[in-house]
Amino acid sequence: MKPIETIMRTSPVIPVLVIEDAAAARPLAEALVKGGLKVLEVTMRTGAAIEAMAEMKKVDGAIVGAGTVINEAQFRQVADVGAEFIVSPGLTERLAKPILEAEMPLLPGTANASDIMLGLELGLEHFKFFPAEAAGGLKALKALAGPFYQAKFCPTGGISAATAPEWLAFDRVLCVGGSWVTPKGASMEDVERIAREAAGQKG
Repeated sequence: MKPIETIMRTSPVIPVLVIEDAAAARPLAEALVKGGLKVLEVTMRTGAAIEAMAEMKKVDGAIVGAGTVINEAQFRQVADVGAEFIVSPGLTERLAKPILEAEMPLLPGTANASDIMLGLELGLEHFKFFPAEAAGGLKALKALAGPFYQAKFCPTGGISAATAPEWLAFDRVLCVGGSWVTPKGASMEDVERIAREAAGQKG
C-alpha cells in the first residue's frame, strides 16, 4: 500500500470522478492514465461507484481510491473492491479509526483548525482542504496552515485549470482535486488531452 504522501505527489491533479455508468469507467481511467493522471478518486455519490472502481482497477498504472466516504460501512465496501486510498469530506474519529487500523491511506476533509487538530491527534498529517473556494480560498488555507507546520494539503472544491497553478505554488499543497478534467459529454480524446494539460500543471 502506497503512503498517502506518495499518492499525493504522483501527479499535481487528482480527478474527482462522479460515475453514473460503470461501463464508462474503464475507458475513462485509460484516458486519464494515458494523459498522465494515474491517481483517480471515484466518489461514492452514485450506485455505480463500487463497480466503477473495480473496472478502473483493471487499468495498468491506475491508482484507484474512493472519495466521499462518510462511514465505516462504505469504507468496508470500497476496501473489498481494492480501493488504494480513502478520501472523506470531513473527519470523525469513528470513521478514521477503522481506516487507520487497516493501514489504508486516508485523506480526510478539513475546513478549520479543529479538524486539523483532530487529525494530528489521530496521527494524520495529510488533509483535503474542502470545500476549498467556499471555505475561503488560498488566503484561508495559508492562514489555516500557519500554526500546523507538519500539515500538507490537497485543496478540492471550486478549483479549475485556471486557478490550479496558484494553489500548487503554495509549498504546503502537494496536489489539488478537480472535476474539470472530465467535463460532461467530453470524448475520451478530449479527456486525455485535458489530463495531459493537468498533469503538466506547476505552481
